[in-house]
Amino acid sequence: MKIVSVIGARPQFIKAAPLSRSLRSRHQEIILHTGQHYDDNMSQIFFDELQIAPPDYNLGVGSESHAVQTAMMLERIEKVLLDEKPDVVLVYGDTNSTLAGALAAVKIQIPVAHVEAGLRSFNRQMPEEINRVLTDRIANLLFCPTQTAVNLLAKEGITNGVYLVGDVMYDALLHFSRIAEQKTNPLSKFRLQPKEYLLATVHRPANTDVPENLQAIIEAFLNSGETILFPVHPRTRKFLQMYGLEAQVQNSSSLVLSEPVGYLEMLLLEKHAKKILTDSGGMQKEAYLWGVPCITLRDETEWVETVEEGWNVLVGADGDKILAAIHDFNPDQPRRFSYGDGNASGKIVKILENP
Repeated sequence: MKIVSVIGARPQFIKAAPLSRSLRSRHQEIILHTGQHYDDNMSQIFFDELQIAPPDYNLGVGSESHAVQTAMMLERIEKVLLDEKPDVVLVYGDTNSTLAGALAAVKIQIPVAHVEAGLRSFNRQMPEEINRVLTDRIANLLFCPTQTAVNLLAKEGITNGVYLVGDVMYDALLHFSRIAEQKTNPLSKFRLQPKEYLLATVHRPANTDVPENLQAIIEAFLNSGETILFPVHPRTRKFLQMYGLEAQVQNSSSLVLSEPVGYLEMLLLEKHAKKILTDSGGMQKEAYLWGVPCITLRDETEWVETVEEGWNVLVGADGDKILAAIHDFNPDQPRRFSYGDGNASGKIVKILENP
């Protein structure tokens, strides 16, 4: 079987790593990198660390508006698919690369398999939500990480080709955390002690592109009284400079700034953090898997199990809520491990072979 895997952003590299390893043991995989994330800190380091084969194609799309970026991807992906003639196109998650890969394939009658299907935040202002909904509508095989995702698809009338397989990011966490322990020591690098620091990431447009939101988040960090490690996403750094907040964060003795860190370092930083503050979907889930309290800088989440089980709290960009959660949010119930058994990749390969 010949499979084209379309990836383009940091979370997709992580999701693709364990599945690519399983696919390549039995089938031919063509990796198509759209170039949506093109900075070495957001792209090449992940291919190196995760031992993903170099992309067979790199479309080099780069940073553009949603419409321009998606249109460029569509045109270039279609050319690759017409040349390669795969049996199936595999797309991951909810980025513009996801939607472009699915649309390009379905228009020329190539089956589409969607990994991480059925997630919903119910916020149509998020581009990711539109990408998820549309991709699920046109996919032939929908690989769901949770029973909640299966149920949400059923409510939308989507039941054919739906499979509950668990979460490929859990596969990745189990495999790569063992490698990380042997290869890196980020706590020593940043002079941190286990459970004596918070870990923060901010990158979503609702937080970075709105001056009052980014300012409220940064002020909460600065006023928390905690040591906070803050790897700064390139778009966040741009807006910190634009809004005149860069000097504040750089002059803080408690806010430890860094460039984006690699996946292996991030896994260990998450594991040893006292709490995690983030607007990332993947980090919410990884925090849950590690048993680390998560404070989500959004008003909704697609990973509802983390909230329902009491390990994640939604605070948006409200400074008072952020500070209250930093000081008072402490989960008091066990996790149910809602994201499968760590073998989602093997299950997906078997279904692809025999849907």
